[in-house]
Amino acid sequence: MATEGAFSGADGSVGLRTAQDAGDRLYTIGDMARAYRVTLRALRFYEDRGLIKPIRHGVSRFYDSAARARFETILRGKQLGFTLTQISAMLPKDEKPEVAETLDLQEGQVLTQLAQLERKREELETAISALRETHGRMTGGEGRSASAA
Repeated sequence: MATEGAFSGADGSVGLRTAQDAGDRLYTIGDMARAYRVTLRALRFYEDRGLIKPIRHGVSRFYDSAARARFETILRGKQLGFTLTQISAMLPKDEKPEVAETLDLQEGQVLTQLAQLERKREELETAISALRETHGRMTGGEGRSASAA
């Protein structure tokens, strides 16, 4: 992925900076799928939902730096655990292409998402612990963890 990393704005916005070397090169849908490790179907789905707007030339789709920046922001939102509906509401509504798009996060959204992710982490830790115990009983080494094998 052609990014320099995540950033947080003073207003609580979250986004990704795009690498300067990506320039204004147009990516095909295949290029996008490979670069971001997503399926062609996923890219078409995001387009159908109005989240990304590639440049259309006949049946071909081309993604400029603004479309790639927007897609990186969408992926960042997914990484933070937000749904596409939530991400859609947080994306800028203006049509001005931004090099570094951001999610418009409110403090309440951040706190709610943190609480939800912490609950998920606890559930995962409980499940992992139970599976390690079960595996330990299966192998006869109750004190052994799956990662030590």
